[in-house]
Amino acid sequence: MVSFFIMYTSHKDTLNFFSKLSLRRAKNILLVYFSYQLTRLLRKQIIWSLPFAVEIEPTTSCNLRCPECPSGLRKFSRPTGMLEERNFEKFINQIYKDISYLTFYFQGEPYLNPKFLDMVKYANEKKIYTTTSTNAHYLKPENAKKTIEAGLDRILISIDGVTQDTYQKYRIGGKLEKVWEGLQNLSQAKKEVKSATPHIIVQMIVNNYNEHQIDEMQELATSYGADEVRFKSMQIYDYKDGSEFIPENEKYARYHKKGDQYKINNSFPDECWRLWHSSVITWDGKVIPCCFDKDADHQFGELKDNSFKEIWKSKPYRDFRDQILSDRQQIEICKNCSEGTKIWEN
Repeated sequence: MVSFFIMYTSHKDTLNFFSKLSLRRAKNILLVYFSYQLTRLLRKQIIWSLPFAVEIEPTTSCNLRCPECPSGLRKFSRPTGMLEERNFEKFINQIYKDISYLTFYFQGEPYLNPKFLDMVKYANEKKIYTTTSTNAHYLKPENAKKTIEAGLDRILISIDGVTQDTYQKYRIGGKLEKVWEGLQNLSQAKKEVKSATPHIIVQMIVNNYNEHQIDEMQELATSYGADEVRFKSMQIYDYKDGSEFIPENEKYARYHKKGDQYKINNSFPDECWRLWHSSVITWDGKVIPCCFDKDADHQFGELKDNSFKEIWKSKPYRDFRDQILSDRQQIEICKNCSEGTKIWEN
């Protein structure tokens, strides 16, 4: 059970998560888990509770130009903008008694939203476990200190190479020196105030340009103050004809060559844990199924019109889950999904 929401993290981070659990939240987690397992067994949709994890998008803006990211490519078909603090607070007030895990990230760079850390603080005051993902270009000493003061529980810092040349192959427009400084600033600020949080995770997306640097990344990131180092396979949008980013070592790749084209390493089972335990909210309040719906093509409702609970149990949401259970492979956003893939992750 722990791995579903803690995601293989450290002992201290796990204890921190459980310290924020109320009986009601713990009950909600169990209801999510057993309703999903019963759904798999009976092949009939059962929803007994709200999700225990939610992703909310602080902004779609980003300072980088990563070639496999809609934010970086500036190719959204949906509106771009910033999450407003008052709308965030209204949403949190609806769900905080049941939600255990809140991710401040979907697309974009969270620190570009000037109210980001104020929203983290508000969620922390509600005793919700909070996490975010950043490219670390804005973690100057002042922001590092404010991050700790806001009560952020976990932060994932993306570093896709140990040299500027390797790093900028994917993180176009990024400065690796700034990233290392940001990581060091946050680590130093934690030491100064003797804070155990945020738990700092450095993540490298493994690609053809950096796969030879895995061991070096592990050592270097730890020396700069990371609590944990992870290596993740890379998602590629147009993978069928291959890509310069697909690693040579298939151990690190989501895709394998079959004949003249590449295929994703996924058997596409007609089930999806994400549709039971989590949900995604865009910056402008649209409720969508998961982080693979970058353009919010599957909108189940808007928070300005309905409560989250009403949307979670609405017909559009239920119809989507039923489609997952009957023929997931026909849903476009599922065709490049890592849920069910047989890949190495660390």
